[in-house]
Amino acid sequence: MPVEQTKALSLIAAYEFATAHGLTQQGTEIRNMAIDGFKNQSSVRRGYVVHLLESHGLLEEFKSKHWAFGKTREGEGKRRWYLKLRDKHQRLLAGPDSQDGSGTDTEEEIEDEQGFPFESDLRDFLAHNLTLIEPGLRLYEAEGQAGVEFPIEGGQIDILAVDRNAKFVVIELKLSRGRSKTIGQLLYYMGWIDANLKEAPCRGMIIAREITDDLVMATKRVPGVSLYRYNISMSVQAVLSSEA
Repeated sequence: MPVEQTKALSLIAAYEFATAHGLTQQGTEIRNMAIDGFKNQSSVRRGYVVHLLESHGLLEEFKSKHWAFGKTREGEGKRRWYLKLRDKHQRLLAGPDSQDGSGTDTEEEIEDEQGFPFESDLRDFLAHNLTLIEPGLRLYEAEGQAGVEFPIEGGQIDILAVDRNAKFVVIELKLSRGRSKTIGQLLYYMGWIDANLKEAPCRGMIIAREITDDLVMATKRVPGVSLYRYNISMSVQAVLSSEA
């Protein structure tokens, strides 16, 4: 087994792989980015690498060539952990208002036994199933920019969508509880969209496993913002059955 085929994703192999696939600039940015407030900065970088390769459809090829462990069940757990650290770093960069605590994992970062393990899983599921929220809702796409983790000044929008009336919809996700401070973050994102994309005033949505009473009270005073609670259902699919 080559040296780089370790349980941990090899950053050296990843940077070389990125360069070989025309992603030199992105790889260099990950290598040189400042990562403060994390004990294991390398794992945060691995989260950015995984996200980069996934977004370009290259992760499976990378696993085959440089990270065989990534194809195992345990390797999938590491992939999700790397993405979790990246998400946490992104929230840290967005500023104190996006944090529910300092120095410890927030409720949104703790795996829910009956729910989505990480906020990125909820985001990706909803991005591909927006009509579950509202008929006619679709992901925003323009000039090669998709509406997942849509970058703006001071942060990024979890999901930027467009409704059946061609009106922008800003969607903010919380894995566990949506709190009153969430409304301030959402309003900033909505204001940025209105000011920069030059369309009719957008709408906003907050989607969380639990909607707190204070968030409901705050939202009643804000026009154009809706609250949604997501629920998890389970189904069983036969893989190998001995039934005649």
